[in-house]
Amino acid sequence: MCGIFAQITHSQNFCQLENLTQRLREANATRGPDARKSCCISFHSLSLELFSSELRLRGNARVVQPHQNTYGDILCWNGEIFSGLDVSADENDGIKLFEQLHSLETGEQVRDFFTYIEGPYAFVFYNATSQQLFFSRDPLGRRSLLIHRPSATNPHFLLASVSAGSDSECSFEELETGHIYCLDLTLLSKADDIVSGFDDALSLYARSDPPIDPIDSPKIFYAKPARINTTLPPDDLPILPSNNLDIIPSWLALPVEELISQLEHSVMLRVRDIPQDPSLRGQTRVAVLFSGGIDSTILTLLADRHVPRDEPIDLLNVAFENPRKIKVQKDGNVINPNKKKAKSKVVLPGSPDQSGNSNGLPSTDYMVPDRVTGLQEVEELRRLCPERVWNFVEVNVPYHESQSARSRVEGLMNPVRTVMDLSLALALYFASRGIGQIRPKAGADPIPYTSPARVLINGLGSDELLGGYGRHRSAYNSGGWAAVIEELQLEIDRIPIRNLGRDDRVISSHGKETRHPFLSLDVVSFLAKLPVQHKMDPRLPVGVGDKMLLRLAARKLGLVEASGRKKRAMQFGSHSARMEGDEKGDKLLEG
Repeated sequence: MCGIFAQITHSQNFCQLENLTQRLREANATRGPDARKSCCISFHSLSLELFSSELRLRGNARVVQPHQNTYGDILCWNGEIFSGLDVSADENDGIKLFEQLHSLETGEQVRDFFTYIEGPYAFVFYNATSQQLFFSRDPLGRRSLLIHRPSATNPHFLLASVSAGSDSECSFEELETGHIYCLDLTLLSKADDIVSGFDDALSLYARSDPPIDPIDSPKIFYAKPARINTTLPPDDLPILPSNNLDIIPSWLALPVEELISQLEHSVMLRVRDIPQDPSLRGQTRVAVLFSGGIDSTILTLLADRHVPRDEPIDLLNVAFENPRKIKVQKDGNVINPNKKKAKSKVVLPGSPDQSGNSNGLPSTDYMVPDRVTGLQEVEELRRLCPERVWNFVEVNVPYHESQSARSRVEGLMNPVRTVMDLSLALALYFASRGIGQIRPKAGADPIPYTSPARVLINGLGSDELLGGYGRHRSAYNSGGWAAVIEELQLEIDRIPIRNLGRDDRVISSHGKETRHPFLSLDVVSFLAKLPVQHKMDPRLPVGVGDKMLLRLAARKLGLVEASGRKKRAMQFGSHSARMEGDEKGDKLLEG
């Protein structure tokens, strides 16, 4: 993981940009607290700067970016290679990648090389021989890279993992994931100015389609997500007994086993070989963004198989003090009296009261839905995996603290700016920060705790791949299985343009990295190729038919409670949404 910043400007304008570029360096430095460096090159009339900060998560040796060699090549690498390049446990993937890139001279060669690389990444690579600047993101957009294209008012070219804030004078946008980009600096330097010469100097190399005959390509293809299996289910498709996940029908037995195998392999790649200071042996290296729902819980259980037994795993569970929710709890819904009154809060044995004490009394401003399910689910994990220390981290966010952080979070979100974006970003910002409290056992007094884990496991992606949203059930009701298949394809197509860049910018601001086992391109390919009726069955009730395959897998692994939990959006489960009014999620933020 690192922060990337690159700029190209006319040499005479270099100093005029210094205020903005210093802010961009500092914003991207927080992503990589272990090291930082900047490289500057004068190229005819142009000045090129490449800056990186480093969060060391691969290899045994200290690494400083940008990577440089004696040929003059420079690489800024923000990513993890999990497949496609042989990287041993003691090696750094960025260094290994850099060695390979030096031999590539054309855009086609760079594109073809990344066709077989799997993992989240964003990069900027300067090839000194060809005098070209290559840059891109992985096909799913799991790492952020923003671009400012030269304009009349701001005639500079900028790339950055994160912007300098929503009030920045530059117009950043998310870099699209469908291409490898190549900027020819020789052509650009010959233009009258950067603005007029930029489009001619920029080439886009579209990611390749998979080979028609896989035998012709023995390597695994990672250039694009797989397409959905469009085969319609038979008319006489059998149906599971409602609410019964204990018996796996014969036709689903193999898909359940394969899903567990695929997910476990994906989790294993994402939790192993994380560097640790020898003096801190036994300290937590892995945390999970944990709601107690089926997605985060099954990943947690699989992580237990591959994280050393003497290391705790932190379960980060965030809850917000929400004045609107508290008022509704006390007075009923005065904004919309037709809505049902809020349900009385569930109080678990040993649950915390508002002051953070444990007395089992009703209730607390922080006993939000995700806290309730999280506390229930950690007990299931403790029963199944009693040898593991499970740190259930109660991240309680007072209203005044969430409001104080709002401008900071809006800056990290930039360029996205909706009410829903803010609700989700606030939840991720405080959860990933990992500052809260833990209890040695249920009913014990809380102990202040800050999670030291730098790798955060995130369950995002299962709803898109396995039919977990209400819109999938609606599609079936309106258009049958064909409409469901069409909607699932749209889900995969939308992944690169939805939330991943925003989430990366927010979480990485704490010097931490999020990893998404469901969004391994191997897992995506496996699930895309399955017939739709193996993944979901909208004829069954909510909590059974949605993500049916995952629910069967969870039940097979012993997660009885988690397997039946219904979908709940993070912003509602944590109460980070609608703290004051009933604003629509797609409304743009003011300012």
